[in-house]
Amino acid sequence: MKFLVDECLSEELAKAARDRGHHDASHVRWIGKGGAKDWDLFPVIVEGDWVFVTKNAYDLRGPADAPGSRGEYAKAALHAGLVCLNGPPGMDLDLQLDLFEAAMDELARDPDLVNQVLEVSAATLLAAEFQVRRYALPAG
Repeated sequence: MKFLVDECLSEELAKAARDRGHHDASHVRWIGKGGAKDWDLFPVIVEGDWVFVTKNAYDLRGPADAPGSRGEYAKAALHAGLVCLNGPPGMDLDLQLDLFEAAMDELARDPDLVNQVLEVSAATLLAAEFQVRRYALPAG
């Protein structure tokens, strides 16, 4: 699985993915796309067959109550998958890593993320448990 970590998240997530055997994992800055807008980055994600990891869920999948109604992934007929790490404002590196580890644990159980979104959410900075949600995008 090729993970591409958004620049809004730490490069340490790409390193964590590599440590777990995902040797093609990268970060947006590492591929020279730092500062790129979502709509400019999206073709790179799809063409590169990347599973994109971000905390900007709204921009990519639309509102939480209507995923796929907006956002860049609403335009894709086929994609490798989207991982959304949802946390409170001020999410620190430890929480980013914990959320991403939970996502990778879920993907170890069921690695098929094609045309799906995996969201891992923490309600607070000190959350001990996470909510994990997986759904099709585009729907159906």
